[in-house]
Amino acid sequence: MSATRSTYVEEEGVYRFHMEHPVPAYLVALVAGDLQPADIGPRSRVWAEPCLLPTATSKLSGAVEQWLSAAERLYGPYMWGRYDIVFLPPSFPIVAMENPCLTFIISSILESDEFLVIDVIHEVAHSWFGNAVTNATWEEMWLSEGLATYAQRRITTETYGAAFTCLETAFRLDALHRQMKLLGEDSPVSKLQVKLEPGVNPSHLMNLFTYEKGYCFVYYLSQLCGDPQRFDDFLRAYVEKYKFTSVVAQDLLDSFLSFFPELKEQSVDCRAGLEFERWLNATGPPLAEPDLSQGSSLTRPVEALFQLWTAEPLDQAAASASAIDISKWRTFQTALFLDRLLDGSPLPQEVVMSLSKCYSSLLDSMNAEIRIRWLQIVVRNDYYPDLHRVRRFLESQMSRMYTIPLYEDLCTGALKSFALEVFYQTQGRLHPSLRRTIQQILSQGLGPGAEPSVEQASAGADSEVDADTPALLLGDEPPSSAISLRDVNVSA
Repeated sequence: MSATRSTYVEEEGVYRFHMEHPVPAYLVALVAGDLQPADIGPRSRVWAEPCLLPTATSKLSGAVEQWLSAAERLYGPYMWGRYDIVFLPPSFPIVAMENPCLTFIISSILESDEFLVIDVIHEVAHSWFGNAVTNATWEEMWLSEGLATYAQRRITTETYGAAFTCLETAFRLDALHRQMKLLGEDSPVSKLQVKLEPGVNPSHLMNLFTYEKGYCFVYYLSQLCGDPQRFDDFLRAYVEKYKFTSVVAQDLLDSFLSFFPELKEQSVDCRAGLEFERWLNATGPPLAEPDLSQGSSLTRPVEALFQLWTAEPLDQAAASASAIDISKWRTFQTALFLDRLLDGSPLPQEVVMSLSKCYSSLLDSMNAEIRIRWLQIVVRNDYYPDLHRVRRFLESQMSRMYTIPLYEDLCTGALKSFALEVFYQTQGRLHPSLRRTIQQILSQGLGPGAEPSVEQASAGADSEVDADTPALLLGDEPPSSAISLRDVNVSA
C-alpha cells in the first residue's frame, strides 16, 4: 500500500498500514496478489509476480537509488522514507501511478529499457511535485505533471547527459504537435487552466498538453532566471514552503516572482506574447519551446534516414537507407523515426514494401514501443503481408497503450472486420475499462445501439470465431467500406 509503514499479524490475518504524512485521496492505493519482493537499493525494493521478479530486479538494481540521489541534490531530501515499485499485470489500464512510497507501473514497460527509465524517473519526480505539493484542482494538473516532467528531465540530464534528454524531449514534443493536429489549435483541453465546463470530459485532461505544454511553461520560467541551478534552488524553496499542501497556479507564480525580485521589477509576467496569463489560458501549442540543439547528435541521423526514405528514386534511396544499422540506435531514435513515417502515412505502396523488406524482421525482435509504431504503419498503409504481425501483437498485448492506437487505426481505415475478429478472440483477457473503450471504438459510425456485445463469462481467451463470421484473410483485398456490426458475431 502507499504507506510509510506496514505490519502483518499472522494469527489475525490482518495487514495494517500507516502513512505519517498527509496525502490527497487520489494517492491512496492498495494492491494485492501473488507478489514477491526484492531489494534493489538501500531504501527501495521491487514487488512483482515471481515470473517477472528477476527481470525487474536486474533492470532497476542500483538505478533507483541513483535517481533518488540526483533528485535530492536538485530539490531537497526525499521525504517519504521508502521508494518501492510494484509491477502490475499488462491489463492494468494505466502505465504508471506515483502513489507515495509505492509506485505502480505496468509490467509491459519492462520490455523497453529507455521507456522504463523515463517512466520511473518521472514517478520519482512526483515525490516532490504532485505528492508533496499537489495541484488543488484537476483543472490545473500541469502543476503536477508539468513540474514533474521538468524535474524528470533535470534528473536525466544530471544522470545521462543533455543529448539523451533532448532526444526524449524532441520525441515527446513531436507527439504533442501530433495531438494538436488531431484536436485542433482551439481545443479547450489544450489550455493549461482547463475549465471543467459542459462538453469537457474530465478524463481528457490527462493529455500531452498537461505534460508537455506544462513542461514548456516551466522551462520558460527557468530560462527567465538565466540559470537552471538558480531555478532548481527556487523549486527547492517552493517545495519546502508548500509541502504537504495543495496549491493553485498563482501560488507557484507569486513564489517565482518573490524569489526573483529582479524579474518582478522587469514585469516578465506581462511580456508581449508571453504573458503568464496567456500561457495559462490560451489554447494551442506552447508559446515557446526549449532549445534542443544539444541532442542533434542523436536526432540528426533520424532526420537523415527519414529523408532518404522519402527521396526519389526509391531504389537508390532504399539502398542507402538499408546501409544504416538502426539496431544500434537508442529506442527513442527508432521510435522517432517510425513516428516520422507515421506522420507521412499513407505512403506509396512501394515504399512500404521496401520498408518491410528492410526492417520488418528486425523491428519484430524489438520492444513493444517500437513494434506498435511499425504495426501502425502497416495498418495505416493497408499493408496486408504484415497483417499477421498485427494480430499476433494484439493477441499478446493487454495494455491500453499498446492496443487502443492499433484499434483506432484499424477502425479508421478498411480493416474494421479484422479488428472485430481480433477483439472477439481477445476480449476475455482485457481489463473491463479497456474492453469498453475498444467497444466504443468499434461502434463508431455504426449508428445508435450498434456496439459489440461482450458476455465475459462466455468469451474466454480461447474463443473461436463463429463459422459464419466473415474473416479478413491475409491476401484478401480490403473491403470497400467498414463492415456493419450486424454482419459480425462478436459475442461468444
